[in-house]
Amino acid sequence: MPPNLLVLWAFLLLHVFAGAFRLDILKQNVEPQEGHVRLTGSESPAEGRVEVFHSGKWGTVCDDGWDMKEAQVVCRQLNFPGAKSVITGKSYKLASGPIWLDDITCNGNENNLVSCSFKGWGITDCTHKEDVGVACETGSSSLTNKTSTHSMDHSISLSNELGQLFDTATNCDLNILLQSPTGNRQKDDLPEMDGTTICAHKTILSLFPNFNVFPETTHITVEVRKPCHPYFSSLIRYLYTRKIDVTFSSALCLHQMAASFGVKQLMEDVGRLFTQVLPDDSTFYTQVSIYQYAVETNDKLLEENLIQYLAWNYQNLTSSPAWDDLPVELLQALLTRSDLVVPDEYFVLETLESWIIQRALLNGSDTVVGLLSHIRFPMIPAKKLLELESRSPLYKIYENVYREFALRAFQFNVLLFSDLLTNQSIKNESGNYSPRIYTALPWSKVLRESSKTSSYPYQIHGYGGYGGYGGQYYPNPSPYIQSTFTTPLHNSLMFQDKTTNWEANVFEQQRDCINRGFRCESVPMAMLNERSYNSRSSSIRFSNRLLLMCQDEFIFQVQSFKDNKAYILTNDTQASPYPCVDNKYTYVFVVRPEYV
Repeated sequence: MPPNLLVLWAFLLLHVFAGAFRLDILKQNVEPQEGHVRLTGSESPAEGRVEVFHSGKWGTVCDDGWDMKEAQVVCRQLNFPGAKSVITGKSYKLASGPIWLDDITCNGNENNLVSCSFKGWGITDCTHKEDVGVACETGSSSLTNKTSTHSMDHSISLSNELGQLFDTATNCDLNILLQSPTGNRQKDDLPEMDGTTICAHKTILSLFPNFNVFPETTHITVEVRKPCHPYFSSLIRYLYTRKIDVTFSSALCLHQMAASFGVKQLMEDVGRLFTQVLPDDSTFYTQVSIYQYAVETNDKLLEENLIQYLAWNYQNLTSSPAWDDLPVELLQALLTRSDLVVPDEYFVLETLESWIIQRALLNGSDTVVGLLSHIRFPMIPAKKLLELESRSPLYKIYENVYREFALRAFQFNVLLFSDLLTNQSIKNESGNYSPRIYTALPWSKVLRESSKTSSYPYQIHGYGGYGGYGGQYYPNPSPYIQSTFTTPLHNSLMFQDKTTNWEANVFEQQRDCINRGFRCESVPMAMLNERSYNSRSSSIRFSNRLLLMCQDEFIFQVQSFKDNKAYILTNDTQASPYPCVDNKYTYVFVVRPEYV
């Protein structure tokens, strides 16, 4: 068994839940079932706000990225001929449930909405004002009673009936020999195998090409790891019913087998469960193992969720035992991200240099040059740029590389970005001229719930010379739920003498909002308002972020502000890919100026 699978397997076994996660994707038409959709808020049955049923409750869908492809899927799932239009901004009766889906992408030919691509249930930065609606085609009005179509949907019992078909093996025509190595050797030195035979139906398994079942096939042999042997029958039954109960003890096996046999939707849904254990391992060995496993199984969704968590918690990662052995591909993926949460860009450079030295990747390495090219040198404070030659342990080895990057950074500090873009090479690397999420003073403000008075324990590396750590990048948290602070208009030297003032608020209860003269769609809600607009340059905009830390230990949520507001997901109203068990939050407001 690969080492990363051993680590992951051992860790998941420590998180076995007494209950189970039910993945039920079959459409039914009486009692709402997992993945069902409906249209609400309109007098017409063919028009309304889109709602989807998940985890026992109805929730809405955000309109971000929504177009006719998604609308076609919804309308077909509801047995309409097709979609007429997408409806955004319409004031339906206010929805009270969660926002289940956001940033969903469909090809247009899916049979149900939850078969489309999305990051995870309840992961959103939307409010109910952005709930999407659709209008569906109802067919030609010129049809007579004799030619009109009336849909009869009796599929409610289909899943159970297909499950019974598998359980009884009635008229089964495909023998599956399931083998698992015992770890022992036979007399001829061949591995000893445990074997079980399952009788299934070719028609069902032929829907999944990786089983290699053809009309003339009468039997196939499948080999799985011994720990996965007990779960194979459940996987085959899922192919009939589209229902399965998943625990953390079975999750790894089911995910691995689903990946091997091309059962994509099951693979992605089980993969989402892995993210729930990410905050529990401070060594980060589990997280790295899950990344390697996601790459091996080609689970892009799991890979993205894992990298996102590591990007948000990059500082903890760099001080963990797993840092020095971090795979270069994973490090490169992290360095390309704008949602990397770090004190400043110089911190990114320092940690990268430390990793390079530890891996002994020094003289003439293309890998080193490639990694350094992902450092956003224009975002490094000018004072730190001047110290590169004396402080960087790699400067003399890669002097020409550092000089070229530093020159572009100095140009960024003394020229308007619009002037720099006349240079085609700079235009091609414009991503290096945009900020990440920088938490060092003066760019962030920390607020904590007013009932908390404990000190802020989240230790962050300080400057203190190369490799020296001390102090904190975060300002001391305010004991209040409201605070003001001041930042420069931009991190470029040209704007260092021009500042703007900010007011940060967290509204924990609806009465807090009412006292300020408005109602919040939900609470808690954060607000970040700019208080001095006079000095604002038309070439600068702010893409601010709200970071939520759980128990002052890890960042589990990053929200953008819309109309200066960010609605905070809680365990009671939404689902987070990295849950915070007791909703004990620390709020970090981050100002991010960037050129337009």
